[in-house]
Amino acid sequence: MSKIEEVKAHVENGKTKLVPGLVQEALDAEHSPQDILKAMVAAMGVVGDKFSAGTIFVPEMLIAAKAMAKGVDVLKPHLAGDTSSSLGTCVIGTVQGDLHDIGKNLVAMMVESAGFTIVDLGVDVSAQKFIDAVKENENVTLVGLSGLLSTTMPALKDTVKALKNSDLTGFKVMVGGAPVTQAMADEIGADGYAPDAGGAVIKAKELVRAA
Repeated sequence: MSKIEEVKAHVENGKTKLVPGLVQEALDAEHSPQDILKAMVAAMGVVGDKFSAGTIFVPEMLIAAKAMAKGVDVLKPHLAGDTSSSLGTCVIGTVQGDLHDIGKNLVAMMVESAGFTIVDLGVDVSAQKFIDAVKENENVTLVGLSGLLSTTMPALKDTVKALKNSDLTGFKVMVGGAPVTQAMADEIGADGYAPDAGGAVIKAKELVRAA
């Protein structure tokens, strides 16, 4: 098994203590930081699929995400200045009236590892707060809105509308959460939708690069 495959396997299995050392070993073996990062994102994709299939649950998913975060910490100095690190700033938060943050935290962690600067507004975030964050931060290219409760879907819709009707430009709006579907994302005017954290990374890069 190559060092990169070891990193991938250990991220999948949530081996938080072993991943940083293995990432360093992979770097020492002259694997590129981008390839190591890709392997870790792929591992989280597998974890996301297992979670969607119901074969693992939230704790296992969070442990895997934590393992990846530890690996990304080792990679960060090697990714600095690389093109993958210039995707801009992603403002992310859970919409007003919703206090769920596990999915949002996972997406934030993975989107950050793909090369975005993250501004995490937390939970129960008003539309105005999202707008203020876009104004206050440099080079915002993406706004991620999370909603886990069907009762907060109107807040999701209102936030997308407020962002779109603001005089701010240069960013895309991505939505996600258990009750959200592609059809709903289209209906409320979002630029993108992802069913899980792995998909969110791919969609985030697509949206920003197409802008």
